[in-house]
Amino acid sequence: MFCWLQEQVAVGGDVLPRALLTEGFRFGDRKMPALHPAGRGIWKPKGLTTALSLTTAVGSPYSDRIEDDRLLYSYQGQDPESSDNRAVRRALEESTPLAYFWAVKRSWYLAAWPMFVVGDDLQALRFTVQADPMGATLGGASFTGSMGGAQIAGEAQRRTYGTQQVQIRHGQQRFRERVLTAYQTRCAMCRLSHRELLDAAHIIPDADGGKPEVPNGLALCKIHHAAFDSRVLGINPEGHRIRVREDVLEGVDGPMLRHGIQGMDGKRLWVPRSPELKPSPGGLRRQWDLFTKTA
Repeated sequence: MFCWLQEQVAVGGDVLPRALLTEGFRFGDRKMPALHPAGRGIWKPKGLTTALSLTTAVGSPYSDRIEDDRLLYSYQGQDPESSDNRAVRRALEESTPLAYFWAVKRSWYLAAWPMFVVGDDLQALRFTVQADPMGATLGGASFTGSMGGAQIAGEAQRRTYGTQQVQIRHGQQRFRERVLTAYQTRCAMCRLSHRELLDAAHIIPDADGGKPEVPNGLALCKIHHAAFDSRVLGINPEGHRIRVREDVLEGVDGPMLRHGIQGMDGKRLWVPRSPELKPSPGGLRRQWDLFTKTA
């Protein structure tokens, strides 16, 4: 499953659709879903002794959350000895890694692995789970994790970092999915609709106090995102007209420059109709001021 997830993320990015996860991967002579086909949070396929994955869906009645660098994952139901809860407990006892699917919007999940169950609270009816960015070794085989493989000395520090990365990535991907949805999964400049080539660009960067909210975002393809961030392109808040920096507009290069960048000059940015989703006028004014100083 970990190898299969790595392949899917390499193609489609960190966020995977439920349909793909339910279809699953090849295991022996059968297809194995990566999460529970019926939507339960704990998935232990027939024939396994430990849970394979944990899932938190949108609108879940459970209070799953990351707190103090640990994922607090609620029991399935109220019975600590139910088969699902025993399967997670066995993963704790045997130090068996599993995957975690955390919804960023309905039917779309951030995939994180390997996750290790590190605690079991019978009174609170929940497990404690942490991520390990170093990956895992299982049955003599090594598996790459989804947190970047940070080389941090000490298991406690490493897993604290890994779990923090899961939380950060979940927030980033929630922002991305909300922005892409608002812009109908199209680049606001060129209307490219291949979601694997689209980003949620911040109008005001995180480092400058920009909030992860749709009015502070633009759906941009990767080339226009880079051009916007580097102030090759700017957006005039009066009329949402795209402008190209003068030296770039006069440059001579191949078709990407001519059509992909220079061809944007004077075109109108496509923005959502809903007023609450439109780009922030104050944010656009701020980036426009920076652009005109550069230009």
